Amino acid sequence: MPPYGPPPPTAQPAAEAAAPPGERYVPPPPPAPPWHGAQPRDPRTGGATGYALGGVEVPPAPGPDLPTRRARAPRPEDRTEEVSQPAPAPPPEPVRARAGAPAPEAAAPQQRPGVRHLGDRAPTYAAEPGPLPPADPAALDALVPDTVLEGARYGAYTLRAASLRGDSARYRGESRRDFLLTARFGSGDDSLVLVALAGGDRAAPGAAEAAAELCRTVAAAVGRSQGRLADDIRAGRRDALRSGLQRLTDRGYGRLRARAAELGLAEEEYTAGLRGLLLPVDPECRTRVCFGSGAGGLFRLRAGQWQDLEPTGPAEPAPAPAADAAEPADAVGEPGSAFRFRASVARPGDTLLLCSGGLAEPMREEAALQAELAARWAEPEPPGLAAFLADTQLRLKGYADDRTAAAVWEA
Repeated sequence: MPPYGPPPPTAQPAAEAAAPPGERYVPPPPPAPPWHGAQPRDPRTGGATGYALGGVEVPPAPGPDLPTRRARAPRPEDRTEEVSQPAPAPPPEPVRARAGAPAPEAAAPQQRPGVRHLGDRAPTYAAEPGPLPPADPAALDALVPDTVLEGARYGAYTLRAASLRGDSARYRGESRRDFLLTARFGSGDDSLVLVALAGGDRAAPGAAEAAAELCRTVAAAVGRSQGRLADDIRAGRRDALRSGLQRLTDRGYGRLRARAAELGLAEEEYTAGLRGLLLPVDPECRTRVCFGSGAGGLFRLRAGQWQDLEPTGPAEPAPAPAADAAEPADAVGEPGSAFRFRASVARPGDTLLLCSGGLAEPMREEAALQAELAARWAEPEPPGLAAFLADTQLRLKGYADDRTAAAVWEA
């Protein structure tokens, strides 16, 4: 039973006891219920209504405190042990071929040998072009590039053609005088491919213009007569082809003589040697027709041997190679005539080479050039454009004129 008297004093709360004396303790308001809507954004983060638009520098918004983790020593069960790798097996010994066994065929064709020049003496001029020819601002369409490449493939034959400036013209900064034109007339199997090339004398002032005009004149005439020429080639009408192509060639030279008179030049100062080649697109027709006049040459590579298919001169024609049933002996050209004509049936594996005087001269006089080209063109596949260009510019001392060549490989 409690003792009589007033009840013992009760303990006051800590917040009420901490209140200053003489002031009444006011309890804090109850906490607000949780807000389930969008939370207000801290204006320091910038945005449409933040401080960032006002140009006021403010401290960055506090980011969430990332928990830190103290590093612990690895447990024994977490440690990895190095596993010893097995020793590599010794490489297999190369298989030795038995004596007398044939050598395996090479997977890729051999690379072209790097030949700086043929013969014991180096050429006089450098191999690469020197200064550019001077240009006329009013006649920029008359500029002639240093080198021209062309190629095509139809049926059983592949065509490669190139025309390049000679070492002498490159050294003196003169334009290329040779001209090369390739064109296809017609459509389908009746089409006819024409290769026309011409080269003028280095000393003739109008040689370059004459070569270009002659090729264009003859090509235009061939294009207008494409249908009849294709029929004559397919039917083997050699006499009709000879007379028709000779008329076209004579008209071309007639225009050169008239132009030389207009310019006040002698005929020999405005002329060029011409060679033309007609190739039918029809795969069933293997007749190849060559014609021309003046300096130039026509050669054929058959069974690894070169054959000169043109007489060396009008006065003393060279004997023709052995003729066969498909190639009559009178297909070479008439002795004493400046016009050259040959229509022959190609054999598989033949290579026909038509060239201007700058390449025909060393082909006739330098056996080293014939042997080098025969070795390079002995592969069954014809060379690409870059390889053909490298072949046609094989340099020899004493031969520095422009070179233009067109070669046809028969499959």
